Amino acid sequence: MIEARALRHEILLPVKPGFIAFTLIAALLLNLLPWSGDWLWVKPDFVALVVLYWCVEQPRRLGFAVPWLLGLLMDVADGTLFGQHALSYTILAYAGIVLHRRVQMFNMRQQVLHVVPLLLLAQAVALLVRLVAGADFPGLAYFAASLTGAALWPVMGHVLKLPQRPRLDPDQV
Repeated sequence: MIEARALRHEILLPVKPGFIAFTLIAALLLNLLPWSGDWLWVKPDFVALVVLYWCVEQPRRLGFAVPWLLGLLMDVADGTLFGQHALSYTILAYAGIVLHRRVQMFNMRQQVLHVVPLLLLAQAVALLVRLVAGADFPGLAYFAASLTGAALWPVMGHVLKLPQRPRLDPDQV
């Protein structure tokens, strides 16, 4: 238990802008992979997840332009209504920036409980834009991707903090 507290309060190195860009591009590429089969409905929106992560962890680094541009790229790549992902990611970034202090205050399990509604909000915005444009309601299984994304939050948080953790001096071990 002491080690868990120490990890939560450890001093991290500053994140490099190139690393943030790399993670966003990697998330975009993961979204663009040709997913198929019966499990397609549980595929999380990796871009939304990474955008939310950086807006919570580094709220001054990302802003709104990057999520908006990534959303436009997703709209073009998916062939969906132009602007639906852009609006969704921008609202998600806003919510992440507004709630970043609250989310950071909790442990990882409690953070997941905050991430689920935020990811559901992003999906609901995209769905609302689609429904207004005349699409059919895809069913409640559409929202399962938010639960999968929230389940990935602890793993992603651990992996994305690895470059920020200071390297231990071998002489002190």
